[in-house]
Amino acid sequence: MANRHLQFLEIPRREPEKYPVEQRLANYREIYAPYEAPSAAEQAGRCLACGNPFCEWRCPVHNYIPNWLQLINDGKLFEAAELSHKTNSLPEVCGRICPQDRLCEGACTLNDGLGAVTIGSIEKYITDEALKQGWRPDLSGVRPTGRKVAIIGAGPAGLGCADILARSGVTPVVFDRYPRVGGLLTFGIPPFKLEKEVVETRREIMEGMGVEFRLGVEVGRDLAFADLLENHDAVFLGMGTYRSVRGGFAGEDLPGVHQALPFLISNVNRELGLDGGQGWIDLAGKRVVVLGGGDTGMDCIRTALRQGAASVTCTYRRDEDNMPGSRRDYKSAREEGCRFLFNRQPVEILGENGVRGVKLVETRLGPPGPRGRRQAEVVPGSEQVIEADAVIVAFGFRPDPPDWLLEAGVATHDDGRIRVTADPRRPFQTSVGKVFAGGDMVRGSDLVVTAVFEGREAARGIVNYLGLGQQSSTNS
Repeated sequence: MANRHLQFLEIPRREPEKYPVEQRLANYREIYAPYEAPSAAEQAGRCLACGNPFCEWRCPVHNYIPNWLQLINDGKLFEAAELSHKTNSLPEVCGRICPQDRLCEGACTLNDGLGAVTIGSIEKYITDEALKQGWRPDLSGVRPTGRKVAIIGAGPAGLGCADILARSGVTPVVFDRYPRVGGLLTFGIPPFKLEKEVVETRREIMEGMGVEFRLGVEVGRDLAFADLLENHDAVFLGMGTYRSVRGGFAGEDLPGVHQALPFLISNVNRELGLDGGQGWIDLAGKRVVVLGGGDTGMDCIRTALRQGAASVTCTYRRDEDNMPGSRRDYKSAREEGCRFLFNRQPVEILGENGVRGVKLVETRLGPPGPRGRRQAEVVPGSEQVIEADAVIVAFGFRPDPPDWLLEAGVATHDDGRIRVTADPRRPFQTSVGKVFAGGDMVRGSDLVVTAVFEGREAARGIVNYLGLGQQSSTNS
């Protein structure tokens, strides 16, 4: 075996095998093969065990990364799984879809020339393999409290909240309008990034922990919010952000122009056989233009390519270095055949009874704006038209709080985000005492891992609100 302290020199970074493009485009399966135990141990052994682990600090849930890497290097799989779950309720999901290049791996000391430790792939391996071998969360020390909390939304924030509540002896009852758990993990993120069996397995694990799911139930339609408040000791809101950001230019309402989320949801529904093919947006044989360079844009690009689009072009108003999406997904989209046009901003979608093209202008980066990012400025006289049969608008999502939430007195910011307290004793408590919230509803559209973190933190606030702070399990 390589010297533990020099393994990073003797063994290069090796990611799991990536399937060939032709194979990837023929189906919706994940594109990376799993690690085998020897490869996972070898790659984990490259960790320097830094005295100040930057990877851990950069991780939104502050995973004990060097510690579980050491356990995998030592062959202690179950111990690694238990430790991984101390900080993350969905490690097998985050290992697949987190932009590690911008988070833990980007902060790895070895990232400067020697190749960062493959943290995400090892995180995925730990839970996948441990579950396969029979590991289950240890709740043997949990004492039931008789308390019950309603969770609205079975996405990452809701699941994170349910996990901590269950480990604290509280029964979480999760309500969701979809027929499966996961929220956008299931219905928004394509299967080639996150196979849906992974989310279903997590549901089974959580049901074994005592979490109850009420699926296909929409609060405000099938069930009154007032009834939830009356019949539960507290309520957590984790409904995400679903209102699409529009470009505000002519032609957005033409036939053949699709918002990103309905397009992605329709494709997942078809793959899962949930809607009998109703509402499916089929782009086979079409010249597709995707507007927007974030993770959602990459998901739309790669879905259109798998549907058999004749061509896919992505436009983004800044340059390649300033793209907000994952480098890994961007690289995969290029490999799979997408053409990227950087420093291009759409000003109109052309057509009459359908799309025939997109009018763009060139941009250049000017001074930083209020958020610190350099602003895209239009280059005069630079208009051009690219031909298209279909356009997908992927400019992101905003909160859209339902009327029943506002009628209950839950305060929001001007942009629709829910206001929560910064009180460390009751984090993520809203203006209504027994109601807590977290995830995208609070911070705006963001990463899955930040939603998990906020759901877990809100659960700790709920435990304190219920006066159970001293009773919560050490397993949380």
